[in-house]
Amino acid sequence: MFINGVKICMINRKQDSPRTKSAGRNLHSDIAAKIGARICAGEFPPGSILPNEAEWGRIHGASRTAIREGMKVLQAKGLIVAKPKIGSRVAPRANWNLLDKDVFSWLGTAVGRKAFLATTQEFRRHIEPGIAELAALKRRPDQLQALGEALSQMHFTGKIEDSVIADVAFHRQLLACANNELLNPFSVLIEQTLGSLFEFTTIVNTRQKQAWHLHDKIYKAVKDQDSNGARKAMQDLIADTDSLFSGVKPAKSKA
Repeated sequence: MFINGVKICMINRKQDSPRTKSAGRNLHSDIAAKIGARICAGEFPPGSILPNEAEWGRIHGASRTAIREGMKVLQAKGLIVAKPKIGSRVAPRANWNLLDKDVFSWLGTAVGRKAFLATTQEFRRHIEPGIAELAALKRRPDQLQALGEALSQMHFTGKIEDSVIADVAFHRQLLACANNELLNPFSVLIEQTLGSLFEFTTIVNTRQKQAWHLHDKIYKAVKDQDSNGARKAMQDLIADTDSLFSGVKPAKSKA
């Protein structure tokens, strides 16, 4: 091509299409998920050296670039540590980011549903009563309104999936009512753990009305700024969930 008598060489640079870029992201995400799940399942214990990029490439039928990007994902999640001339090593469990949705999901699958749900209840017993107590002390009017709306959704929904979504929304909004920034990361755990838990309890629970009334007790205590009442109401709700695993109906708490 000539412009004003000067020959201009045009370089044809092929641009990756959005579909190509998306496929690349999906590939290394898929690789990260497969390796991450194997780490969480204990196939590669903490401290062990992982296969090199070439070996992973043969296993997954992927390029070294895709493997490298997948390993970067796992490194960001705290699962592995990469060192020059040594390779990638599985990090200590204490370094794993359990607030990451993927890591949490991989661990939940690895330990089995029964153990996972039991761990969820332990978490709730130690954390949620305190959240309810703070919510009663610090909630704002707009947050209380949102909490009431979530409660209403729980009452009127008919499908199991919608009921689970509304139940999780109630607990997430209760966390928001606590107005403590250091508790905010727990929203991921609440969404992940309670979503799985409530799916199970909604199916097996034949006392759905009672469950709703227990949530209503929490709401009313938060509304009345009764911190002790909110804590006790949450403890009653958790005890009711415990009974679904043991088959024993909990005794009514004293007012």
